Amino acid sequence: MTDRSPAPGNAAAGALPDLLDRMVGIAEEAGRGDLVTRLAGARTRLTDPRLRIVVVGQLKQGKSQFVNALLNLEVCSVGDDETTAVPTVIGHAAQPIAHLVVGGAAEDRVPVPLEQITAITPATDLAAGREVARLEVDAPGPLLADGLVVVDTPGVGGHGHPYAATTLGMVATADAVLFVSDASQEFTAPEMRFLRQVTELCPTVACLLSKTDLYPQWRVIADADRAHLRTADIEIPVLPVSSALRIHALRLQDEQLNTEAGFVDLYRYLRGSVVANAQKLTRETVANDLRVVSEHLALTYGSELTGLRDPYTARRAVTGLQEAKEYAESMRRRTAQWQQTLADGIGDLAADIDHDLRDRLRAVTREAERAIDDGDPGTDWDRFAEWLAEQTAAVVGDNFVWAHERSVWLAQRVAAHFAESGDESLPAIDIADLDGVFDSVAELAALDAQKTGLSQKLLVGMRGSYGGVLMFGLISTMMGMALINPVSVGAGVLLGSKAYRDDKEARIVERRAKAKNAVRAFTDDVSFQVGKESRDRLRVIQRVLRDHFTTVAEQTSRSIAESLSAAQSAAALADTQRTERAAAVESSLKDVAALRRAADRLESLAVTA
Repeated sequence: MTDRSPAPGNAAAGALPDLLDRMVGIAEEAGRGDLVTRLAGARTRLTDPRLRIVVVGQLKQGKSQFVNALLNLEVCSVGDDETTAVPTVIGHAAQPIAHLVVGGAAEDRVPVPLEQITAITPATDLAAGREVARLEVDAPGPLLADGLVVVDTPGVGGHGHPYAATTLGMVATADAVLFVSDASQEFTAPEMRFLRQVTELCPTVACLLSKTDLYPQWRVIADADRAHLRTADIEIPVLPVSSALRIHALRLQDEQLNTEAGFVDLYRYLRGSVVANAQKLTRETVANDLRVVSEHLALTYGSELTGLRDPYTARRAVTGLQEAKEYAESMRRRTAQWQQTLADGIGDLAADIDHDLRDRLRAVTREAERAIDDGDPGTDWDRFAEWLAEQTAAVVGDNFVWAHERSVWLAQRVAAHFAESGDESLPAIDIADLDGVFDSVAELAALDAQKTGLSQKLLVGMRGSYGGVLMFGLISTMMGMALINPVSVGAGVLLGSKAYRDDKEARIVERRAKAKNAVRAFTDDVSFQVGKESRDRLRVIQRVLRDHFTTVAEQTSRSIAESLSAAQSAAALADTQRTERAAAVESSLKDVAALRRAADRLESLAVTA
């Protein structure tokens, strides 16, 4: 049994490389190296077949076993006591090789022996005390050779996990996300919250119902999961799969068993949705680059052709010089405007994200304190800690999603300044590989329950009862009774019981105070760490937007300057030279227009596909 590539070819994708090559030739002839570089980047995007598939889910749902079964490789740790501790990125190479990416701003790659790749943890000796960002494994395989890049992520919701920040960062830049949930039970509330966050960050998401071989009732669970998704208005497919059956099918080369494992339906989904959506987006982006480059070239050639054909070129060149100068000044003002928009937007965004995070965490803290006041935190602290971790994870995830949406909105605002030049393209913002940022936060501190033993209870009772026995005993002696009598003993029992209740209540009050302090310390640590992550993300976004739109502004300014220069040069040519040059420029202009029309047709096909 062989795995076939999920990437189908199409006529539009096949025509774009030829259009790029022809446009590159015209740009080189015009001496526009900046446009050649832009077209080279477009060709790289077009010819690079890699699709980034991120596998996410809660702890112990079978993510790593699924990745191993999908790729027919033993690259991820699997077992009852094993779990993925660091993100693992699996790509293609002719010979197996692995590297550990460590360090902060200065990234370093440490070779990892292949026999150790399933045992890598954040505390591995290979990191030499430095922060572990991810494990990269390259191996041969038909799916990997076709461009599939699979990312196995640590399970969300575990103690010490950075509350899905790293995972959501990868989701935001993925071509597709596979959410894994096993068939032992229907979706839980934390899973539904995380699914909603994932679907808001990535448009192509599927749920894999794993371990169907272990649970005969998996069809009932699948129907219940689909009902939960409909109720939440989340439109994603639920695909039942069995990694164990898949492994057996690969070993036995059994196509029927592979179908029963659910991987045929998975491949159909990858071909029909993941690959198709990625190709559509790539075609749209490349077609837009062709359109923008054609406009830059048409501006230069059009200005020169106008100067060559006009008998009053010299006089018109002076007028054109003044108009171009004014336009250049306008461009410089717009440059200052978009830079101001970006700077102000980043500042406002940083303040808004920080306020949103603090407001959400304060709400969680207030709810936690109410829960603490309603009972004794010492009796069920572990379950309370798990609940607090889930609520915090949801808060951080919602804050991340909101920040991502606001970042896209800011990029669109900055791009609007370039609407007149026709280049409103947005850069790809990839923060998934931002090392040294997504650090773990401290766990909720343990709470000393201070359970009172039988001997301690007796001592507390005796201390309380001593005063009652003595006081009432002395009073009763005045009445001719003994010091120890039923009245004094009864009073001692009553006062001893009260002393015990007061001591118990005091201990509960003390535990509540300690619990509240622990909750505040925990949420403060989360706020501090996540706030740092947010600021670092915003710095990356600001640099990416700044560099992208600076390039766009420089290309537009250069096109204007070269248009003016071409018009002035045309005025200086002799009549015989002018006629010959006009024919050449007109031919180049027609080529640019033809390529622009072809790119527009392909872009419209990509949009309607």
